[in-house]
Amino acid sequence: MFYLLHGNDEFTCREQLKKLKREEDYGYNQDFYTGGEVSLITLTATCNTFPFLTEKRLVVLEGLPKRKRGEEASDSEARAEQAEKPKKGKKGKASTETRAGFEKGLAEYIPQMPESTVLIVLVDEELSASSPILKAAQQHGKVIQCTLPKGQAIEGWIVKRAQSIGVKITPEAAKLLADFIGNQLRLLANELDKLATYVGERKVIDVEDVRRLSAQVQEARIFDLTDALAARDRKKALNLLHELLADGEPPLKLISTITSQVRSLLLVKELADEGLRIPQIVSATGMAPFIAEKALRQIGKFKAEQIETAYRQLLATDAALKRSRLTPEMALDLLVVNFGNA
Repeated sequence: MFYLLHGNDEFTCREQLKKLKREEDYGYNQDFYTGGEVSLITLTATCNTFPFLTEKRLVVLEGLPKRKRGEEASDSEARAEQAEKPKKGKKGKASTETRAGFEKGLAEYIPQMPESTVLIVLVDEELSASSPILKAAQQHGKVIQCTLPKGQAIEGWIVKRAQSIGVKITPEAAKLLADFIGNQLRLLANELDKLATYVGERKVIDVEDVRRLSAQVQEARIFDLTDALAARDRKKALNLLHELLADGEPPLKLISTITSQVRSLLLVKELADEGLRIPQIVSATGMAPFIAEKALRQIGKFKAEQIETAYRQLLATDAALKRSRLTPEMALDLLVVNFGNA
């Protein structure tokens, strides 16, 4: 049997892989390869090896060889034929055969694969209709396409995921998670697992649970506080601050998170001024994409000297809190009132 898992939803692809692995008892007959690190000859030789003491052999290939510079996604016959002749690599190194040649060769092999072999190919991208492997899976196997949900579909995914782990989530709580975490499905799954453990026998996750327990949502709410500070809306900023404190957010943690966000503003502004875009900023800093995007939107509301002044104020407030010179509420209120003022 041949399964092709492909699409931009890496999390669901790997969830499907786990599910397929549990469907049979493969014993010790399980082989895992990484695309670009295994030659087509080695892969097919493994598939042709009959299982020992079980009825099935599992072979998993994660990824395909990377396309060489100038190689397009199209599978034109001329390029594919040229790619059939793999180049010799250094001893012990991965195969240097091209993506097109590998796909074409594997597609031609699929109909000949022994019935005792289950081959699963997982690709973290959406393959085009012209892909030889996609065509082979459609004719001789099964295609499972995993695409990231968008818009309201994210809330539907959250509700179904909650049901799968034995809890319910209110529509308002699902929307809150979707708004602040988006379609980062692995992160959403982790948050739901944590929330399910927290609610216990109550079996229902509500908005207050999400606000209290989800670090991502709390950080996003603090971003709203920073937004209000940037807009000089002190009334809104004070209201948000007192809401966070009332929800049990520790003052020192609030200071730490706001400081981290202002530091992110400084860093993102510097990189943006150098001409870097969001994907490059995320790669250079290791920030979560939504944090980088939020910071990029916020920096236009500040002058460079205001961000630097705010950062110094935060450090001073943190020091004052640790030395108990001010009550936490008073220190944070003063910070909000004077935020960014020289």
